[in-house]
Amino acid sequence: MSFYSDASTEDTRDELDTLGWYHYDLSRHAAEALLLSNGSDGSYLLRNSNEGPGCFALSVRAKDSVKHFHVMRKDGCYVFGFNEYATLQDFVNHFANQPLLGSDTGTLIVLKCPYPRHVEEPSIYESVRVHTAIQTGRTENDLVPNAPSNWKQRWFTLSRYELKYFKDKTCEEPIRILDLRACSAVQFDYSQDRVNCFCLVFPDRTFYLCAKTGVEADEWIKMLRWKLSQIKKGQ
Repeated sequence: MSFYSDASTEDTRDELDTLGWYHYDLSRHAAEALLLSNGSDGSYLLRNSNEGPGCFALSVRAKDSVKHFHVMRKDGCYVFGFNEYATLQDFVNHFANQPLLGSDTGTLIVLKCPYPRHVEEPSIYESVRVHTAIQTGRTENDLVPNAPSNWKQRWFTLSRYELKYFKDKTCEEPIRILDLRACSAVQFDYSQDRVNCFCLVFPDRTFYLCAKTGVEADEWIKMLRWKLSQIKKGQ
């Protein structure tokens, strides 16, 4: 069996590694959350596309929405539409002066500010479904097997160690503020009558949440577990 090195792939990897705004495998959903909560009009980042090797997505904030554009690496160049660019910096320089067109709305978008890959404290805003169960498992291995099924849609915000949820995103006062310093575990939950569920275990009750997709649920779990690890380090 013979092995060979793809020089173009190595060159691409080297170039991408030098970009502070290349976010590797960041999902479409997470890109939107980051840009809407922490970015500004014209903030942009590059991420891998799920369409295959050499395929990328440029996510750009346009006022109160995020637009996504396909960029492909081909024969040592970056292809966008009918144009080719020798480097990603050439691509960015071009669209810093020549607006991108959001095809669905006709919105003109100018690349203004790269969104850095390393952000110490991102604020994630997401709409998920939540139900609070009165009966509670007190440890990660002692969870309620059959929680009630009257789910309600709620709007969540996460900031530092406070997880707040509201009736909807227009409400200013939260229904409840969960102090993550009292949370003992966050994990996927497969005991519910629907998929994409996870739970937060507190001393007196367990909160069951259901995201729209498995990817969103996984992102919430990773973020919340990271929060818990930071809280433990500070204790």
